[in-house]
Amino acid sequence: MTGGVSAIGFAPLLPWGWIAALASVALLMAAVAGWRGLRGWPLRLGAALVLAAALAGPTWRVAHEEPLRDLVLLMTDGSGSNRIGARGDRTAAAADRLAARIAPLAEVRRVTIPDGGADEGTPGGAALSRALSALPMDRLAGVVLLTDGQFADAPALPQTAPAPVTTILTGARADWDRRLHVTRAPSFGLIGQETRLAVRIDEAGVLPKDKAGAPETMTVAVDGAPRVTLEVRPGAEVEVPIKLTHAGVNVVQLSIPMAGGELTDLNNSEVVTINGVRDRLRVLLVSGEPYAGERTWRNLLKSDPSVDLVHFTILRPPEKDDGVPVNELALIAFPTHELFVEKIRQFDLIIFDRFAQRGTLEADYIASIADYVRAGGAVLLSAGPDYASAESLYHSALGSVLPAAPDSRVVEGAFLPRLTRLGDRHPVTAGLWHPDRPWGRWLRHVGLTDVRGQAVMETPDGAPLLVLDRVGEGRVALLATDQAWLWARGFEGGGPQAELLRRLAHWSMREPDLEEEALTASVGGAVVTITRRTMGEGPRSVTVTGPNGAPVAVPLTEGEPGRFSSVWTAPAPGLYRMAEGGLTGVFAVGAAQPREYADPVATGAALTPLAKATGGSVHWIEDGIPEVRAVRSGDLADGRGWIGITPRGASRVLDLRQVALLPDWLALLLALGLMVGAWTIEGRRRQPPA
Repeated sequence: MTGGVSAIGFAPLLPWGWIAALASVALLMAAVAGWRGLRGWPLRLGAALVLAAALAGPTWRVAHEEPLRDLVLLMTDGSGSNRIGARGDRTAAAADRLAARIAPLAEVRRVTIPDGGADEGTPGGAALSRALSALPMDRLAGVVLLTDGQFADAPALPQTAPAPVTTILTGARADWDRRLHVTRAPSFGLIGQETRLAVRIDEAGVLPKDKAGAPETMTVAVDGAPRVTLEVRPGAEVEVPIKLTHAGVNVVQLSIPMAGGELTDLNNSEVVTINGVRDRLRVLLVSGEPYAGERTWRNLLKSDPSVDLVHFTILRPPEKDDGVPVNELALIAFPTHELFVEKIRQFDLIIFDRFAQRGTLEADYIASIADYVRAGGAVLLSAGPDYASAESLYHSALGSVLPAAPDSRVVEGAFLPRLTRLGDRHPVTAGLWHPDRPWGRWLRHVGLTDVRGQAVMETPDGAPLLVLDRVGEGRVALLATDQAWLWARGFEGGGPQAELLRRLAHWSMREPDLEEEALTASVGGAVVTITRRTMGEGPRSVTVTGPNGAPVAVPLTEGEPGRFSSVWTAPAPGLYRMAEGGLTGVFAVGAAQPREYADPVATGAALTPLAKATGGSVHWIEDGIPEVRAVRSGDLADGRGWIGITPRGASRVLDLRQVALLPDWLALLLALGLMVGAWTIEGRRRQPPA
């Protein structure tokens, strides 16, 4: 329906200031004429006013307008927390019924509040602000929100609106929930020592009497294996002891069972990652016969701040006969028994550098070292001519754990060491050789036979130089040359001596990055890079099991020798398990406890201030879908069983016509007529009587 609206308007030919100035001059001239006694001054004033009116351009305007329907913004919450239980279905049904009740009164604009993601929460404040900015404010008659009220960005809510804002909460007054919250967690912990986390159970909503404050059993799992169970009482912070067993990332999962009637169990667990680190690696260096590179190992280990070094060196071989009494050689006896028997388990690594059996270490001490290796210790042997002699350590109790036997040959002559096929794949030596940085030559090596371990370096004619092996729970490395120091001195350009020896030492001490068989994952958002390091060859595929228990096969591609990887996108946040070739691992994607579900109990706390500021209200969906009424602006927009919207009466102009009230020709005739009249009156007065 359209209608006409009439009004007088103006289309001035000059700025209003100029017109006002001209009218003022005309009034002044008329006043002067009246003061001088001129009888035609009223007509002169009339003529001036007619001209001023003509300059103002008076018009008669007739506008044809079309009334516009009022708008009501109906927003529904599409976040994860509003889909808990039956909330999603209730919200959809209520939105349809409200839209049907609003339709006779106003046009409905429906908008869905997006799911901001598990880690970000519901962006309800920003969504409402965007929706309002996209609507013409002169037509907005009301806003209705169907939501649980849990907005992560509540400060982004608008302070006011030109129409009532009504919130209908989709939850129930009796809803309740519990949340497991880690209040304090270290980023790293010492291996073998106790690390403590702090946790608390928070309760929200109206809990049943038998549930409120009731203690709950919490399970603590490290790398997917349950370790500890504790009883936790809600509201009280509890410290959880954790003992880390390996270096690198340890995934700790804490969880409590879901109680009957609880809204969700998505906030009943937490996952934290703690990096396991060693508390000062302890190394025992046993030096034998002095030679040019004797201090190589000592300098390397002393330069590492994470290493505590104990150096056992032979300063005077037993066969030396210089007449000095034994009791004058030292002030105190060297604690041999304490080092090699009583406290040997405290060492992470024992290094023998050109050490031969010459009576300085008794057979029982050497046997103790062999037992130490089998129980999980590590020995690294840097061999020279001593290893090929009758005094070789191989002919002692330690020979049972060494990875290769000497063939009694000491090969003299320059040669260029190289990596074996296994060496290209083994993390101790992989990547050490670069064609643009060739190595310098070594001058001597010991012949080996009966090789039981993995030879990762060799001579040009295929003789093994570096052999690595695992014995029982321990590890053994044999470097069949005492010439590595030449690289440190830069002989013929040198070589990666420090890196090679560092890797050897840390592989012996079980550095996770140097494990030849490893399955790891690095997580960046939802993108997971899975890496499988192996000495084997052939295609690889890792099985990933998600939080829902469904396994997925992820094929791996070999990029570098012995290193397979794949970039995989996790479908949902949570704790994932992976397995391949007998190895297993876990990784967490996103927050184990999504922010969206941190507090799922419906509340109107964030939206109540906006409702009060606009004359709106907050209702519960369990009380029924309210009727919708039209009320005048400023009147009460809330009542029992109903909500109000305020009609705005907006319209748009379809056609505008205007007619000049004082045409130019008419204004000119009127002004001339008045001027002529004034001259006539004043002329008659000046004529003399007959």
